[in-house]
Parts: sequence; C-alpha cells; structure tokens
Amino acid sequence: MEIKGIGVSPGIAIGKACVIKKKQAAVTGILLIDDTEIAVEIERFDNAVILAITEIEGIKNNPALADEDIAILETHIELIGDPQIKDDVTELITAERKNANDAIIEVTQNMVELFRNMDDEYMQARAADMEDIGNRILKHLIGVDTPATQKFEPDTIIIAEDLSPSDTITMDLNCISGFATHAGSTTSHSAIIARARGLPAVVGCGASIMSIQDGDAIIIDGISGQVYVNPGDETIHQLKIKRKQFILQTGKLKQLKDIPAVTTDGTAIILSANISGAADMDNVFHHGGQGVGLFRTELLFMNRNTYPTEDKQFEFYKQTALKAKGKPVIVRTIDIGGDKQIPYFGLPAEENPFLGYRAIRICLDREDIFITQLKAILRASVFGELKIMLPMIAGVLELRQAKCILEKAKKQLLEDNFPFNTGIELGIMIEIPSAAITADILAKEVDFFSIGTNDLCQYTLAVDRMNEKIAHLYDPFNPGVLRLIRNVIEQANRHQIHVGMCGEMAGDPLATVLLLGMGLKEFSMSATSIHNIKNNIIHTDMAEAKRVCEKVMGLDNPDDIKTYLQQFIK
Repeated sequence: MEIKGIGVSPGIAIGKACVIKKKQAAVTGILLIDDTEIAVEIERFDNAVILAITEIEGIKNNPALADEDIAILETHIELIGDPQIKDDVTELITAERKNANDAIIEVTQNMVELFRNMDDEYMQARAADMEDIGNRILKHLIGVDTPATQKFEPDTIIIAEDLSPSDTITMDLNCISGFATHAGSTTSHSAIIARARGLPAVVGCGASIMSIQDGDAIIIDGISGQVYVNPGDETIHQLKIKRKQFILQTGKLKQLKDIPAVTTDGTAIILSANISGAADMDNVFHHGGQGVGLFRTELLFMNRNTYPTEDKQFEFYKQTALKAKGKPVIVRTIDIGGDKQIPYFGLPAEENPFLGYRAIRICLDREDIFITQLKAILRASVFGELKIMLPMIAGVLELRQAKCILEKAKKQLLEDNFPFNTGIELGIMIEIPSAAITADILAKEVDFFSIGTNDLCQYTLAVDRMNEKIAHLYDPFNPGVLRLIRNVIEQANRHQIHVGMCGEMAGDPLATVLLLGMGLKEFSMSATSIHNIKNNIIHTDMAEAKRVCEKVMGLDNPDDIKTYLQQFIK
C-alpha cells in the first residue's frame, strides 16, 4: 500500500512501524461548590504552570539539543507563563466554577481553534504549539502520558495522528528513523525539528495512515511525500538507491552555510528568513540566513484579551533587533482580519473576510492601534536595522495615508524625547493585483517592495486555497501570476528600490532560476529552505537565467512551465 502525504523533511527512512495513539484528557463537567474549592483549583493551576516551566527548563539543559529545539522550548516557556492564559483560566474557575482541568482544556481548545482557522500556513502550524503547552500543563494537573516516556526498537518509524513539538524534542530519537502523521504542515515545529535532526518525515497523510499496524514494514520518502506500507523487494531496492544519492547530496548542501549566495557570473543575492519572534533568529543564522525578510507581528496580539501596550510591543521588537546582530529585519505591521480573527478587536462577521476589513484597512481606520505599533517599532529601531513593511496595500492613496500616520508617530516620539532611526526604511507587500499592476506608481513612494506570492496568487486566480474543490487551481506558476511578479520586479529595479519576495515561492527550488532571470535579488523563506535555494543560485549564470525567463514567459500554461523548469534543473 502507498499513502501520499506532504514531504516536510527530506530523506528515505526504512524500518518498522510504531503506532502512537495519545490519550486525550476529557472534560469532567464537575463544578466547584464554594470559594474554598475555587482557591484550591487556582493554586493547582498555578503549581502546574510552575512545574511545566521547570520541566522545560530541565529539558533545555540537555547538551544534545539543537538550536532549533532550544528556540522552540524558550517559546513554550513564554507561552506557558503568558498572563493572558492565567487570566482566562482563572476567569473560568471563578466566574463559571469550572475545575482547573476543565478550564485549561477549554482555554487550550479556544486557542487551537483560533490558529487552525487561519489561512496562513505558518500561523496554522502554531495551533500545535498551543495544544502542546495545554497538554503539558494538564500533564502536571492530572498526569497525561506522553511519547517521551516510550522506548523504541532500532529503525522505528513513528506513525501518529500528529506529533507535538514536545514529542519530537523529548522522545528518544536514537532509534527513530522517521515519522509519518495524519495531520501537520511544512511549517509545524515538529517538521522543523525533523529537518534539523535529519529525520525523514511525511505529514498530512490523512486518516488512512492510522490503518497501519505496529510492526508493519514502512518506507518513508520525505522527498516525494510517499509512505510505503509492506513494500515489495523491487520498491525497497529502488528506494535504497535513492537514499544513497540523497545522503551524498545532503552532505554537499550543508557545506554551503558560510558560502556567499553569488551566481557564477558574480551577482550577489540576499537570502533571508521569515520569522515570528526573537527565538527564531538562532535558526536563521544556523542555516546561513542574512537577515529577516518578513517578521510577522500577529503572535504578539494573539492569546490576549486586550491590546498589547506600546512598551510591551517595544520590548518584543527590541529583542528581535538585538538577536539579529545588526542584520536587517523587515517588520510587517499587524495583518489581522480575514483568517486571523482576534476577539478583542471586535471585528464584524463578514461573508468574504479575505476581501474585507483587514490588515492595513483596519490600521487606517483604527489609527490608535496603528500608531501605537509604529511608535514601538520606531523606538526599537535604535537597537538594530529594523524596517517597516505595510501589508495589503491596494493603491497609492492608502499608502500615502499610512505614511502620514507614520509621520505622526515620529512627531510624537520626538516630542516625548524617545530616540529612533529617523531614516528608517518603509516598504510595502505586493500581494494585491492592483498593487502589482501599479508598481510603477507605488515605487515612487517607498524604499522597497516585498512580493507576497501566497495572497497575490490567491487574489489573481480567485482561488481560496482552503477550499479543497478548487485548491488545485492555486498555482504560482500560472502565466498571469508570473506576469504580475515580473512587472513588480522590473518596476522596482527601474525606480532603483529594493525588491524581495517573502511568499512560499521564494523557497521553491523550481522557481529560483526563473526569479533570478526576472531580476529578483532578495529571497526570504523558511530558514530550512536556504541551503537548497543557495545551491541553485551558486550554480546559475544570470545570462542563462534570463534566457530561461524569456522561454517561460512564452509558455501559455503552468503545467508546461513547471515541466520545462524541472527539465532545466535536471
């Protein structure tokens, strides 16, 4: 039997299945009787939080942990200690008389639901972190078992519904060759850890993966996303050859970390990473990143009941600026709305939120929210090379209005004697077709463009990526999307402003030569994709890349375009 999933960590693993089925903590429904019981339950919760943090601190002391592991654990410590979680749990215990067990389950489920309903794949993947910290607190409340306590035979292939970040960090991986899961995505922390440790992994396999039995012979192909159950001799032979070739290639790629991303004819290319906080910076440098092309700020606004203060935001941006060690960090202003609903924002329900009241549209309408964030970023700019980027800009009038508010923020800081970088760069994300078409107009108003291919593709093709019936129509190699991208790059270069790309396409090896041929010189992606993209760059001649671009722009459908690019790479 063959099962198709998403390959999130390349490599070939051959072994025997070990199926993990977690026990889920159940809501008891038991209500508290008096104030004494309420006080006891609050104390139980507080103690569980302390024990959870202490446990993670102990795990962090393991010298075998990679930088990625430690960064994730530090994020979990911050999340577990978040006062907002305590406030929400305490409210349920005191106001609704729920016991601590039921309260943390409800709070966790609400957080998980918030993230899972988002369109952004990275933000969706954070649902696993929310679930993870909830389960860790529960473990210390009622003793929930985790896979970390299990012992495995050599060459074990883990099969599971999903694996939390804690699972993949704390379980004994010495005998584990790879894993396959029902759920998951390319940006989940378990996928990041699998890549960091070189464990082949396939996620998003669907319910059929759970039909596998303990002891079944399994081969995981993390390159193609295939899982082979009890394969025949010929299949085993072919995949062993593929594994040998992959190991040789991987060894070569790891040697590229400190090699400059320069084409064969001497053109220097900037390779940056997309992050959500200071803890991600170690991973950026570990993979040879030269800075941050997209700093998502939404996490700071989530899991709260009120807006973060200017000082709270300032500290958040300051820590990232310091961790960046002088490298550029492009900070995207808040991109809330659409798929990212936050209760205290009081956003109205909309029939089509992706075309509605979101991102810069909210900021221009709610100047108090926007100016607070801008002032916090400006104050943090003295600690590093921060840049400001505005999302969802559709035209020049919105941009000019935003620039006026930015000037107000600067004026207020000057009046209050707060230092900031007066020459801080301002840029916009190009993710709406109208912005891509009028790039020549917008280029006169900003210091840089960053092409957000995820939304640009979605809006250009009128395809909701989350709709399974039409998701196959979502294709960044569609000629219409490529023409918009090329126009944006050409206009930016013509007006002598920086232009980068921070969407998924930037980390797609199939697109590298094509984008170079269009004139793109700044790529921002998941940190773990940098080696592959750099490998393509250092083997590319710009004149050849331009010929590839011209050939592609003469093709009339995405299938032919991808076939041509695949043949060229080979």
